[in-house]
Amino acid sequence: MRKGLANQVGERKKFQATFVRFGKKTNYHGFAEETVLLKDIVDLENNKIVTEHVWFSYTKSFQHISLIAGMHIEFEARIKKYVKGYKNSRYKIDQRTEDYKLSHPTKVTSKQ
Repeated sequence: MRKGLANQVGERKKFQATFVRFGKKTNYHGFAEETVLLKDIVDLENNKIVTEHVWFSYTKSFQHISLIAGMHIEFEARIKKYVKGYKNSRYKIDQRTEDYKLSHPTKVTSKQ
């Protein structure tokens, strides 16, 4: 579903989403870091769903609003390309593929 973002790489756009829950991940220093799960991300320029879910770090932009499950929020984010999948050089296995993500969310506001 994110393949529709391919021709917009590098652009910063405005999106709307629904907050689902908090989570945790291990950052590159090995410490736990809180995350935010959003679902049904809609591009506000054309009102089309660009992806069914996205995880973001729980940054100050998100901390400034009181997130409640089911809350609709608006934010701006940059569209970026990344590589996902499995690679094992020793056995010459390369199952990586390119995909697209939203990164650097800013101007997070709640929409009621």
